[in-house]
Amino acid sequence: MHHYFGGIVMNWKIVFIGGLACYVAQWIVGFATAAVIHEGILDPVYIETPQFWRPELVQDPPDIMALLPRWISAGLIGSFLFAGIYSLLRHAFAGPGWLRGLKFGLMVAVIAASAMLGWSGVLALPDVIWAWWAFESFIYYPLGGAVLGWVAARLVPDPGLSP
Repeated sequence: MHHYFGGIVMNWKIVFIGGLACYVAQWIVGFATAAVIHEGILDPVYIETPQFWRPELVQDPPDIMALLPRWISAGLIGSFLFAGIYSLLRHAFAGPGWLRGLKFGLMVAVIAASAMLGWSGVLALPDVIWAWWAFESFIYYPLGGAVLGWVAARLVPDPGLSP
């Protein structure tokens, strides 16, 4: 169930079960952030920039059901990758599982926000979109990380780590 990377252990229980728990937590929070950020604050900006969005999103009404398979599969793959990286790095964070996961999620949010800064120099989306997407990453990743860390600590306790 383990794969070793130079002495660092990736545990597949954490990848798949922890990744699924992370995904579910982020999906639930996504209903709130979608309503406030995407269907509220950013909706007028999205309407002004239809050339950037998938055709399913610019029709009236948007065809969300057509995009759900893509969103679910991409979200699951992303959560499994997130959990896999966490399983390799969790030893680098101190504290109980949920706190280690929260710290990992904050680190990933900083990386995501810095990547968005770079993308903003290539894609001509309004800065307000990049700012809100970066802000949202500070909700999703730390929350998903905390849930992942909590689950991982129960799935695969590490004697060198506090529970």
